[in-house]
Amino acid sequence: MSLCLLGIYIPSFGQKEPSGKSAFRLEEFGEKNQSVFNSPSPSFLEIKHSLPEIPREFRGVWIATVANIDWPKSNTDSWKIQQQQYLDLLDYYKDLNFNVVIVQIRTAGDAFYPTSLAPWSTYLTGKQGKAPETKENPLTWMIQEAHARGLEFHAWLNPYRATMDLKTETLSPSHDFHKHRNWMLKYGTKWYYDPGLPEVKAHLLKIISEVVGNYDVDAIHFDDYFYPYRESNLEFPDKASYDAYSTPGQSREDWRRQNVNELILALSETIKGKKPWVQFGISPFGVWRNQSKDPKGSPTQAGQTNYDDLFADVLLWMEKGWIDYLIPQLYWSMEHRLASHRILADWWSNTSYGVPIYLGNGPYKIREDSDQAWKNPQELISQVNYGRTLPQIQGNAFFSAKSMYSKNQDIALLLKKEVYNHPALPPSFEPSSSGAAFLPSVKNISLLANTLSLQLEKPLNPSIRYALVQQGDDLSSLHLAPLNKKWVGDESSSTLQLPSGKGTYLALRWVDHYGRLVHTQVVQLSNSSLP
Repeated sequence: MSLCLLGIYIPSFGQKEPSGKSAFRLEEFGEKNQSVFNSPSPSFLEIKHSLPEIPREFRGVWIATVANIDWPKSNTDSWKIQQQQYLDLLDYYKDLNFNVVIVQIRTAGDAFYPTSLAPWSTYLTGKQGKAPETKENPLTWMIQEAHARGLEFHAWLNPYRATMDLKTETLSPSHDFHKHRNWMLKYGTKWYYDPGLPEVKAHLLKIISEVVGNYDVDAIHFDDYFYPYRESNLEFPDKASYDAYSTPGQSREDWRRQNVNELILALSETIKGKKPWVQFGISPFGVWRNQSKDPKGSPTQAGQTNYDDLFADVLLWMEKGWIDYLIPQLYWSMEHRLASHRILADWWSNTSYGVPIYLGNGPYKIREDSDQAWKNPQELISQVNYGRTLPQIQGNAFFSAKSMYSKNQDIALLLKKEVYNHPALPPSFEPSSSGAAFLPSVKNISLLANTLSLQLEKPLNPSIRYALVQQGDDLSSLHLAPLNKKWVGDESSSTLQLPSGKGTYLALRWVDHYGRLVHTQVVQLSNSSLP
């Protein structure tokens, strides 16, 4: 017999569970005193003991590769040096008790992985189309290293931006600018894919399908760049595709929103059709519409908005259930006059349609913004704490990695001390259809040095992604022992090596690829299993 927790959703830090989400509670197993079951193995005794819930909170950081903002530091560094820089970033944010990295793998018609659909990124190798000097796949490696540290990997792609400037002579011959010139529109200082062309949508679906199919990503992530931000006195030049594809009487604005809506829906269906557990998340600009334009909008005075300028109807995507999470970019201070972080956090929490909301925070402004609030070391702490008081807010993401790594490390340490002082698991979510739970069955446990060796009845099922291990000598305080999170998603044998601490009591919990705790065992190791 074992302690089995199926389909558990654990709210973070005492927050209410989101409306519309199936919720399961921990089964009560009687008194918390020790009760021993029949031992399935002479190496351990299984104990009837309930454990407190592990906190759930999204703690993400964007790692921007465009223009080498965060990583790699230089596109001329060797792959070996770039690898170390990446590992240093991961280790730094893991130590701060973050649990998600949002890594940009496509910046402008390019890629950080081998593909026939785009050239290698200049931000990786110094020249677009030039492969890195390594036999390993950089993206596979990046994902593996994130998972090895217990961090979710959200693959961040920019859909419509084709170039970062007008220097097309630096583009690879395999860039879509050269292969599909008719897809391109020049606007301001960049070239863009025309969102109104069916061929562009089909191309983007191929890109996402390839990433989801070939890589063990936890999510596909888009930021705020859909149609480009408006340039003064300059109209986006999509009249030809509007004339060709709009319906009679349809305004260009509505047609543009329809183009983006169709892409989001098709992407959602593509992702879930391949791997239902891969999330689809979007981080839009922080204001959907100003209240002056729409009574449903926020009491803000943003110069541009999602709906009216970027043609991103974010509320529709949430209402229809096309996305799994939303991270509005609330990069303003708590009491900003035109767009208050506090007011917008309230608005998004109240306008979520049951979709988990994580707040986007802007530590890049710390000590570098005209808004004096960013000189206060407590500004970021106040934002995180305020979000925790709101029913639909389930965490935060910070732009960008270098803002609390290359500088402002004092704020990062303050963040860890005051709000991220304990590890947390990312939020879990429910599959669209129920399926069988594949529960690991432990046959034998042996402890060697700093490693637990588990013998399983059968090879571990791919639906199990992580093992959570805590070990100590005091059963009543076992839940306070260090929490080791071990990625096991690529294990296929019946023998499993897990990190070990010290003590005779062991809590072993299994997490599936939806982030749910699906199986828990508390055992007492026998003398035969101890070194």
